[in-house]
Amino acid sequence: MLDLLNFLDKSYTAHFAVKNLEELFKANGFTKINMEKSPILEKGGNYYIKKGETSIIGFKIGLKYENLGFNIVATHTDSPTLKIKPVALISGNLFETLNVEVYGGPILQSFLDRPLSLAGVVYTKEENILKANLVNIDEDLLIIPSVAIHLQRGTSQQELNPQIDLLPLLGQKSNTDFVKMIEEKANLTNIVSYDLYVYPRMKSTMVGLNKEYICSSRIDNLECTYLGAKSLVEANNEDKIMVFAAFDSEEVGSSTVNGANSTFLNDTLTYIYNSLGKTHNEYLSALEHSFIVSSDNAHSVHPNHPEKADPTNKVIINKGIVIKHNARGAYTTNALSWGVFASILDKDNVPYQHYTNRSDQRGGSTLGAISLSHVSINSADIGLAQFAMHSAYETAGALDAKYLNKGLVVFYNSRLEKIQEGFKF
Repeated sequence: MLDLLNFLDKSYTAHFAVKNLEELFKANGFTKINMEKSPILEKGGNYYIKKGETSIIGFKIGLKYENLGFNIVATHTDSPTLKIKPVALISGNLFETLNVEVYGGPILQSFLDRPLSLAGVVYTKEENILKANLVNIDEDLLIIPSVAIHLQRGTSQQELNPQIDLLPLLGQKSNTDFVKMIEEKANLTNIVSYDLYVYPRMKSTMVGLNKEYICSSRIDNLECTYLGAKSLVEANNEDKIMVFAAFDSEEVGSSTVNGANSTFLNDTLTYIYNSLGKTHNEYLSALEHSFIVSSDNAHSVHPNHPEKADPTNKVIINKGIVIKHNARGAYTTNALSWGVFASILDKDNVPYQHYTNRSDQRGGSTLGAISLSHVSINSADIGLAQFAMHSAYETAGALDAKYLNKGLVVFYNSRLEKIQEGFKF
């Protein structure tokens, strides 16, 4: 459990999440590859590919692999927060604040009245080369003070105006040069551009009478991301190509060069097959034997608001992996993929439960359905139950993290084969 908490603490933004995933892969014998150089891949090999600084795909090729396709787990690396605008500083008569815009759909009030800082990527120019530099200002740098109740009775989430109420306070007016400040704190020169985000400074912890809950920033969706990568490292399936894909931009629609709506996954799968000397028709055949598990968290029944949950398809923290269903197709699970994934979990007695939204509520979507628009593979959407999704500080179950790790290892190790009647295990 400490490894998960450590990953959550160190993954301030998607950039750092991918950096930490890369370190995990390197420590376990994975080789970084560059598709431009077209290296020959080998059966039994472990590899990974990065897309920019915020997406990564790791994969292991089975030693006896022939043409049984891919077992894929897909997650995302980004979380809702506040992003610094290009011209960052607002200098008033008394104070200096930072100009931000909302990234994704955070619970806005959760960012108030707590220590904050900045992290992300900045690009420096050296001669004619732009170089990416990951930056974390590792100090309690900012705060967004709320308006006292005496001055504004009845303040609610709906009343917060992001352009007025969510500007992080940097300090007293002192004619700060924002870029110079970042250069000094990060020990850099010649910064020309940046993607910097506000992040909460609180460390992750475990709470509850029996320490049954994990509390941290960015549980959605870095919990599934870390456990997906950890499960790939631990898995061993000689008959399959096991793939872990972590995409950026899910919280803002996935339509970026590093998102699930890019060609990154399809490009990587095609590249693997070409490097193994397989034909395009063999690749198409392999997709028929493949399966994607899109792993992104779900809403637990709330202890104070149980009425928010569906009457019969409600999920509870620490009661197992969540299989997610949606009639609109926001989740990819159907009867076939439900049956396949549930049967895999049943093999090793991994507990699971089913989630749907209440029929009078419109829920969110995830990256599974978006990925399928680029590569046609049977897919199920899953996750873990949690409280306070999109808060600056969220809560999930300690037991569920163990269930997901075990369940994804079982999935990776499964010898799935598409036959006329359905899927063979």
